[in-house]
Amino acid sequence: MPVSPDATDPLVARTADFIRSKFLHEGSGHDWEHIRRVWQVARALAQHTPQADPLVTELGALLHDVADWKFHDGDEEAGPRAARQWLESQQAPENVILAVEKIIREISFKGLGVATPMSTVEGELVQDADRLDAIGAIGVARAFAYGGHKGRPLHDPAVLPLQHDTFESYKQNTAPTINHFYEKLLHLRERLNTPAARQVAQERHAFLEQFLAQFLREWEGQDVGQL
Repeated sequence: MPVSPDATDPLVARTADFIRSKFLHEGSGHDWEHIRRVWQVARALAQHTPQADPLVTELGALLHDVADWKFHDGDEEAGPRAARQWLESQQAPENVILAVEKIIREISFKGLGVATPMSTVEGELVQDADRLDAIGAIGVARAFAYGGHKGRPLHDPAVLPLQHDTFESYKQNTAPTINHFYEKLLHLRERLNTPAARQVAQERHAFLEQFLAQFLREWEGQDVGQL
């Protein structure tokens, strides 16, 4: 079923249909439903940000994972290239294409020791929407979906979390999924750009902490120790 009735701009509607068909059955947690949520949240955040360009915000959200480096041998330009190819095929204005490319280049988390500021307000909104989808209950589910997709173990206490001071170090990381919480997810709340996103993040961040506490109790069998 096309998603275009949910879009107000014809280019956005066509882009949503294109991305939905491309990612509908993706199994790593970077599927159409993830992109749809990011799109919807970015649109909601834009309502609190009148200076943001709605078209750039929506297209940036819909295309932010169009060719993620994680699935293209670490190629950071795969996403911008794919976005440009699509938008040029739709006769999008060059200034819009450049703005979307910039969002895709800048949006990724690159390691705790790497500063990743967005240079546009539209990018800040899309990044916040993407990061909100990485925390909370859905964030937990997506983390383990990705870990399973990559064949990573759930947890290994002998493998300690790393800060990753370079993007290359972060890209090469193959640690167990639980490490991802300490290396990224628990730090997203403090790296959000907008007050509205930070407000939403409070409950989702608390859920991450509760989940981790319960996971580690069960890992060590502490919850059955009195049987």
